[in-house]
Amino acid sequence: MAEIIQRDGTWAFDGNTVRITPGLHRSVPLFRQTYGEIAVPLEAVSGIVYEPERKRGRLRLRLREGADPLLQATGGRLPEAADPYKLTVDVDRSGVAEYVAEEIRRALLLDQIPKEPAKTYLLSGPPVPVSVRSSDGTVSFDGAQVRIDWADTSDRVKRATGPRIIAVGDLVQVEWLPNSGYEDGFVRFVTRETVFSKLPPEKDPYALDLWGSARRDLLTALVATAVTARLPHPSTRTGEYVDHPQLASAVAPQSDHHDVLLRRLRELGELHRDGVLTDEEFAMTKAAVLRGF
Repeated sequence: MAEIIQRDGTWAFDGNTVRITPGLHRSVPLFRQTYGEIAVPLEAVSGIVYEPERKRGRLRLRLREGADPLLQATGGRLPEAADPYKLTVDVDRSGVAEYVAEEIRRALLLDQIPKEPAKTYLLSGPPVPVSVRSSDGTVSFDGAQVRIDWADTSDRVKRATGPRIIAVGDLVQVEWLPNSGYEDGFVRFVTRETVFSKLPPEKDPYALDLWGSARRDLLTALVATAVTARLPHPSTRTGEYVDHPQLASAVAPQSDHHDVLLRRLRELGELHRDGVLTDEEFAMTKAAVLRGF
């Protein structure tokens, strides 16, 4: 077995699996500690590099495109420190790091692991149920449905609609952008009915607006990943629509879109009549919905 133990974490390779265990030191980001141990099958690996530096080096594991629901859900937007496929290596352990990298490269060559995109997820993502409390509310996923419970600080329109429950079968995609501490982030659960919605995250009842603690809000990627792992793999979609699910939905019958539009406008009208939406808010939200359709 090839193994390297560092304050940042431990990587162990037994010839078939790269087992990545995060360190317990306070310098290890909360996201990595919460995500926990990751078992990466060799068939999901496309390569590995060791990047030496003056004081510390870095081991980086490269995964095949489409192999990992975490990378699919976060789209390369995870902060560098939260990347579980990077290990900070002390300079006096650089020889061990080179050895681990060489063992993995040799196994990739011997097993003739392809580098093409994977046709299915080869990693399982975080276990369910999973629940995360963010600045805009609490989002939970039990493997079958997503539930959003709004916080007292959420937009009053969101709070007026009550908890949002979304079945996996109704979802098209999860969109995730981290809260950087300088700009707000969001996690949006896109359904066929909301795929054309242009509402901003702070007013979208299918989205959590991430504006509080960047460290805590980053944990919403756990839910985004768990849901993504249970959605159809990108390879099953028509190629031209992989990154634009709204285009894929656009090929649906126009009558479906008409029914959705009427239903959304009816809901807005009820909120306006009940006094939840002011005249200005109703006009602005209605205009956004109409633009989306």
